Amino acid sequence: MCGIVGAVAQRDVSPILMEGLKRLEYRGYDSAGIAVLNANTMLERVRVAGKVGDLEQILIQKPLQGGTGIAHTRWATHGKPSVNNAHPHICREQVALVHNGIIENHEKLRQTQIRQGYEFHSDTDTEVVVNQVYDYLSRGNDLLTAVINTLDMLEGAYALGVISRTESGRLIAARRGSPLVIGIGIGEHFIASDVFALLPVTQQFIFLENGDVADIRRNRITIYDANRQVVKRPISVSELSLDTVDKAGFRHYMLKEIYDQPTAVVETLEGRIVNGLVDETAFGMDAARIFDSVQALQIVACGTSYHAGLIARYWAEAIAGIPCNVEVASEYRYRRSVVVPETLFITISQSGETADTLAALQLAKRSDYTSTLTICNVAESTLVRESDLIFMTRAGVEIGVASTKAFTTQLVALLLLILVLGRRHGMSQETERQIVSQLEILPGRINAALELNDQINMLAQQFANKHHALYLGRGTMLPVAMEGALKLKEISYIHAEAYPAGELKHGPLALVDEEMPVIAVAPNNKLLEKLKSNLQEVRARGGRLYVFTDSNTGVEASSDVQVLKIALVDDYIAPIVYTVPLQLFAYHIAVLKGADVDQPRNLAKSVTVE
Repeated sequence: MCGIVGAVAQRDVSPILMEGLKRLEYRGYDSAGIAVLNANTMLERVRVAGKVGDLEQILIQKPLQGGTGIAHTRWATHGKPSVNNAHPHICREQVALVHNGIIENHEKLRQTQIRQGYEFHSDTDTEVVVNQVYDYLSRGNDLLTAVINTLDMLEGAYALGVISRTESGRLIAARRGSPLVIGIGIGEHFIASDVFALLPVTQQFIFLENGDVADIRRNRITIYDANRQVVKRPISVSELSLDTVDKAGFRHYMLKEIYDQPTAVVETLEGRIVNGLVDETAFGMDAARIFDSVQALQIVACGTSYHAGLIARYWAEAIAGIPCNVEVASEYRYRRSVVVPETLFITISQSGETADTLAALQLAKRSDYTSTLTICNVAESTLVRESDLIFMTRAGVEIGVASTKAFTTQLVALLLLILVLGRRHGMSQETERQIVSQLEILPGRINAALELNDQINMLAQQFANKHHALYLGRGTMLPVAMEGALKLKEISYIHAEAYPAGELKHGPLALVDEEMPVIAVAPNNKLLEKLKSNLQEVRARGGRLYVFTDSNTGVEASSDVQVLKIALVDDYIAPIVYTVPLQLFAYHIAVLKGADVDQPRNLAKSVTVE
């Protein structure tokens, strides 16, 4: 999603803004731009439809210098990727503005402004905002008042950074819906969409709350809440370091993050296991009391996190014996749902800023849920701040748009949750110890899966010219197959769909021929024989099979069957282990196709608008 960087300082801020944009590239974008107030308090701007590297090349030839500035990476919503639609937007050479989010009433504001004589140079919803700020400035208001008055007219979500020729050394920031942080310096201050952008200049941050407006100058910050009362927001010190976001010698961030997974799982488990049992205070000091009353679960998430929730549903009902409903956040928030008494509402998100998931949480807090719990990877995120119970996955920074280690650590977190709930619903301590012992050896099992990398690469070479793929799974392996198909779609642009293997004859089998490869996730479990029958149906129709299985299944390679044998693992951790080869499979296919692995086209890391 779009990225914002801004700064007010006694030094040239252009290098700071450009470094910030580079660090926000992982969010996904299609254009970029920068604007500064120069020594003569004139606004200077450069924009490109393309990458930050393209912007940097222009600035080498035409450098910008100034102590106040804003910059932006844009992910197109209103208006196609183009220079005119790129941010920052400027009105009459007086005001410059960057914006994340969507202004829902932009068309109405546009028509009013056209009648007032404003000319529009873009197709974006953002241009009405900068025009409105200018309009209030032209009436004699200062920049802060002009922005606040403008905000009162806006419907929708936004994070804003605004500067003006009339007040050099002043930056106004505002947040409603889209995340925004303030970086604290000495004689200088900064804003950004997330802390990663500002790590080179500070490790102290203020996280703006919904409705906040910040008046930022070099030597002071004043924050106003949604009621426009002056408030103090706490300063947080980030534990992230500059090398956190390095590739560490790997070709892509995604590959590094796939290989990070054994360590990430160790971090997720660290301090959460005591004497072979789960320490439920990992979910919050009040967790035990809340869990005592939980009789059902409602999980809401998006994308990869939704797949994690689907696997958790199997665990919840098989291990803990409690009903569990899982729903895509964008569907949940727009339908009338019935809340079962004593239901725990669970959100899952890597970033903690996913717009639909946040909206679902707000809806849940107005409903009759027992409590809310989030499983998240970003401690300072909105989901974490607004949930009753919190479990941090500790996966570390994930730069690749296609989620990998966030997913596997979410699964670990969910399995720990099911265990502490299972205690209250008849699960024996022996069963808990057995599953915990499997979690403790999980990092080693993931390492063993990573050692199959060369074999997986060889399989991938047969896929570089494919246009479609069908993934099959049963039980907990169905969501794993869904996640594998999603990874292939995301980074290699191959159309892939996942189906329950038992549904083959209800439609998908019509697609199977020698041009439709079928990937089956087939560990040795109680559904194996059923799955084998489904695979024979594929072979009988000339389909080519790629089977991810283990050595005890009896599935052997042949002319039309490729087999990748994974070490035998317990049923409970099998979904986590089998995910890893599918990640590598998608990765190698994408590399062979020459795709942009870390920043796939049209996608954003954190979806902070609808």
